[in-house]
Amino acid sequence: MTAAEPTILATCGGLNPGSWTDSVYGPLLMHAIELARVEGRPPRVAHVNTAGGDQRSVEGPELEAARAAGVDASHIRFFPHRNILNLRAHVLAQDVIWVSGGSVVNLLAVWRAHGLDGILREAWQAGVVLAGGSAGALCWHEGGTTASFGPQIEAVADGLGILPGSLGVHYDSDPQRRVAHEAAVASGSLPPGYALDEGVGLVYGGTRLLDVVSERDGQYAWRVEALDGRAVETRIKPRLLPGATDPESGFDPRPTSDFQPTSDSQPTLEEA
Repeated sequence: MTAAEPTILATCGGLNPGSWTDSVYGPLLMHAIELARVEGRPPRVAHVNTAGGDQRSVEGPELEAARAAGVDASHIRFFPHRNILNLRAHVLAQDVIWVSGGSVVNLLAVWRAHGLDGILREAWQAGVVLAGGSAGALCWHEGGTTASFGPQIEAVADGLGILPGSLGVHYDSDPQRRVAHEAAVASGSLPPGYALDEGVGLVYGGTRLLDVVSERDGQYAWRVEALDGRAVETRIKPRLLPGATDPESGFDPRPTSDFQPTSDSQPTLEEA
């Protein structure tokens, strides 16, 4: 099985700390697998850590987390050289491509040098779920705000453009991010789009936003638009995924929240 339609899950999440293993697949990563609709065999997930420089030290915990989740995991690596000769065949054989965080600027440059940008678009059209957190969420959009160039947050407007609009990440955990993203959208340096608190994800079917989900209670997504030279934010309350947690009380088993899709499959927005 493949996803019901071309699908992207853009998040501020991924692997979470484990109680027995070092890391576990968090609810957002598990939701990406669910969207792939795999039946009769272990799901195939390729981890791509280009944005973090393909550090081998993170691969062990990822593989351990994958085994615990019953996942057939692999890594696509470009440093010090590419580890997979037939990159297209490997990507198209996956159910989920999960892209981790780091420098989205470096990620885009390396992917384009190896032709992975075009392969990923082909895989998306074929039903492979594209997903990831932070830089692994920004990359699918037209652009976003990033710390790729240093501590100052800057706009990058040359994303892969599979999804329309811009994305901001770490909206609640890094005060610089919100200010810089609002300024970039207000000035027209970035097109309107969305922003994410920690633990929140956007689910796209094709290029339409279908769902807003979270693995943590009390977090939000934001629609960010420009009006008369200023940024206007509208808050979106996400649907809680199974296994989501409430930071105040721990485990929260509620699978749903107040998010309800409208008739045209766009999110219901609240005033911030």
